[in-house]
Amino acid sequence: MKKMTKLLLIACLSIASFNNALADTDAKVKPTITTANAEFVYKYLLGEIAGQRGDLPLASQLFLDLAKKTRDPRLAERAAKVAAYARHQQLALDAATLWAELDPSSLEAQQASSQMLISTGNIKSAIPHIKSLLAKEEMRATSFLYLNDLLGNQSDKKETLAIVKELASPYPKSAEAHFAIAKAAWIAEEMDTATTEIATASQLRPDWEVAAQMRGQLLSKESPDDAVAFYKTFLSNNSKANNVRMDYAKLLVSLKRYSEAKPEFVKLTEIDKDNADTNAVVGLLSLESNEYGMAEQYLQQALDNGFKDPEQIYIYLGLTAERNENNTKALEWYYQVPKNNGHHLDARLAAASLIARTESTDAAISMLDKLTELDSVQQITVVQAQASLLAQEERHKEAFALIEKTINSVPNTPQLIYDYAMAAERIGKLELMEKELRKVIQLQSDFSAAYNALGYSMADRNINLNEAKTLIQTAYKLSPNDHYILDSLGWVEYRLGNYDVAVEHLRKAHNIQQDPEISAHLGEVLWKQGLQEEASKIWRDALKAFPKNNVLVSTAKKFNY
Repeated sequence: MKKMTKLLLIACLSIASFNNALADTDAKVKPTITTANAEFVYKYLLGEIAGQRGDLPLASQLFLDLAKKTRDPRLAERAAKVAAYARHQQLALDAATLWAELDPSSLEAQQASSQMLISTGNIKSAIPHIKSLLAKEEMRATSFLYLNDLLGNQSDKKETLAIVKELASPYPKSAEAHFAIAKAAWIAEEMDTATTEIATASQLRPDWEVAAQMRGQLLSKESPDDAVAFYKTFLSNNSKANNVRMDYAKLLVSLKRYSEAKPEFVKLTEIDKDNADTNAVVGLLSLESNEYGMAEQYLQQALDNGFKDPEQIYIYLGLTAERNENNTKALEWYYQVPKNNGHHLDARLAAASLIARTESTDAAISMLDKLTELDSVQQITVVQAQASLLAQEERHKEAFALIEKTINSVPNTPQLIYDYAMAAERIGKLELMEKELRKVIQLQSDFSAAYNALGYSMADRNINLNEAKTLIQTAYKLSPNDHYILDSLGWVEYRLGNYDVAVEHLRKAHNIQQDPEISAHLGEVLWKQGLQEEASKIWRDALKAFPKNNVLVSTAKKFNY
């Protein structure tokens, strides 16, 4: 009884407040029932009780009935929102349509009715509601910006573009209208239309940052250099356009133009000194450009400002200290990453590399042996790291034995089998190498390095050259920008006597990466072509950088260089 009395009191108070509020509404939306008569009280109370009990469809229906009788848009709004929350599509549609009818000046009401009509597949019925929104000058810009979100779930993107064009056509001077067309065209993959429309939007509103962002993104897909030029021009006239500056800086990073990107991120940090993400980016770019003091400063600021992944910053700070030859501090940072953290293994691997360099390989391997609670993937990673450390000291038999011991416990693991094959090659077990590489290819048909290694081994030994070429060409199709594969392709062409083709591939590989073995191969082919002076220069430069590389040294000696 007390509970019912309390609900009645709440309902009466709510109705009293509701009626007081009605006194301030426009005459056109005042209800025909202006007092809390019995029917109103009864239905309103039932709606409240239904809502509290979780019967949202009943609550919505009762509020909708009241809205129809009172002609008050607030009750229609409440009915629409309750029905939408209950995912009762038809009730939500009826209530939203009534809400838009009762309060035609409400942007939210028109949006809700449009959204409900579109969600039920009745897009033609929604268009008049959208047009009524666009007809109001004060709502037009916002409505155009909302338009693509409203139509975003339509499966036919071409039809959506056509609808947006129809709705925008009466407003050729509206930047927002052209922006809406550009966005719809981009989604429909009509890039020429998107580019033209966003350019028009930018002309109509030259300082509009949202349009500039979209224009920059479109340009970057066609020509990153044109996008860079556009961003520079826009920012020279709009120095406070921070969103555009962020897009510009990210584009420069993606183009690996780190020295240009860093000043832009620095400007962003000056604007928002407490932005941990931006601090971290500037720290990494500083590390990349060997500015270790600045790297440490910004990475520490990222930590101080609550960077969401502090353990990753610990590793970057460790790398910074290591490159700054502060090895003790580097290890302190690496060891700060706790055992149960996802970066723990990465930190220990970084520490192992440092220990191997400053103490001994055995000490590094011993440290890694003490890692516990590793899953199978992590176990493989540790073994690969240990084998790599041994190989760097040319302890190839130990590296081979270590991988061989592990491979039986994790069979059919392509990457580990590949490492096993490469370890076998280094100790002269060429038949085993070939067998294991063929196994990798069988297990993972897109493993480009396996095709390349097998093909290169044949080419280097001057056997099965046609098969070798086929294998390397397969690797090239999978990874066309890999300089090692380009080197192999050049080398097999050289073995086949195709010197001009060989030089073309080897020059391309050498331009990507001046690896000592690529230098050795390129020099050899050039020498055979009679270009001894150029070959000598390539070898001379390479020997300065890599005086102990066996392939390079033996190649130079072979030609009495």
